[in-house]
Amino acid sequence: MVAATSTLAASSNASSTKNLLDDDVVPFTGPNLNVTLTCPECKIFPPDLIERFSEGDIVCGSCGLVLSDRVVDTRSEWRTFSNDDQNGDDPSRVGDAGNPLFDTEDLSTAISYAPEAGRTGRDLNRAQSKSLVDKKDNALAAAYAKISQMCDGYQLPKIVQDGAKEVYKLVYDEKRLRGKSQESIMAASIFIGCRKAKVARSFKEIWALTNVPRKEIGKVFKIMNTLIQEKNASNPNASYFIPDNEQTTQTSAEDLIRRNCSHLGLNTQVTNAAEYIARRCKEVGVLAGRSPTTIAATVIYMAALVFGIDLQPSNISDKTGVSDGTIKTSYKVMYEEKEKLIDPYWIETGKVKLENIPKS
Repeated sequence: MVAATSTLAASSNASSTKNLLDDDVVPFTGPNLNVTLTCPECKIFPPDLIERFSEGDIVCGSCGLVLSDRVVDTRSEWRTFSNDDQNGDDPSRVGDAGNPLFDTEDLSTAISYAPEAGRTGRDLNRAQSKSLVDKKDNALAAAYAKISQMCDGYQLPKIVQDGAKEVYKLVYDEKRLRGKSQESIMAASIFIGCRKAKVARSFKEIWALTNVPRKEIGKVFKIMNTLIQEKNASNPNASYFIPDNEQTTQTSAEDLIRRNCSHLGLNTQVTNAAEYIARRCKEVGVLAGRSPTTIAATVIYMAALVFGIDLQPSNISDKTGVSDGTIKTSYKVMYEEKEKLIDPYWIETGKVKLENIPKS
């Protein structure tokens, strides 16, 4: 009697455990890989099957029996253009990759006009040009080409071009930018693209690149920056610009020094010294309130004098756009605080002597 009771309890526990396991098991919804398609006539394993994508059939390679007649061809579609006049170019892949910078992702039709086509070809070309969708994409394509041309003029990297195009796509049809010229929107887009890529460019450099006044660039930039922040706040995943990655602060003098030193042909020692002096100026508060371009030009001038390099303010002025008088006036202010700006290590190693630094 006791044995029967223990056996009943054990079976009860096993049954409850099985029920718990059955409740936890998630039903499998994928294909059953244990099922293999074989020919019922030949019964060969492994089966000798041939996929004929042109007819959509799966055929037994031994007896020719059609086992399936609804095969979907998942391969890439290929086509040859070798007979066309493409100067030897033979593009085989059909279609182009989707471009998120345009409004339409589907394939479009382009009808070109040739004189030998006659009146019919001209009418088709005109009807195609009146399409609203193509007009919108054509306007965007023209703007992107202009942005690329501007960026290439200053040898800006491709990441800046892509960022500027993305910004332009986000804001080009906003109501708050009505009345602003397309050139000013493009200039502000390039400026924001430079900040996104952490490629320092000042308003003066963007003005020289695009011929848009600095004040106009600043006004459009503020509107566009506000629009981007609003789009990020409404849907953080929809916008290309994430606030954590975007540089929202003003361009600092340190960001401009290395590029200007490269244009002036200065060595690495002077470049590193200029960056150190610029950091000390920010910490001490020397030249506070002046523009980053002025601080960068003056710091480069002081670093050159500290290491005994004959560099005239006029040469710096040609590369930075800061006048000679501004550089000299700012240098006098920095000279009064030279003990706080010079690295003590330079004096300890004998590379620099404070008494040898000229006053002007």
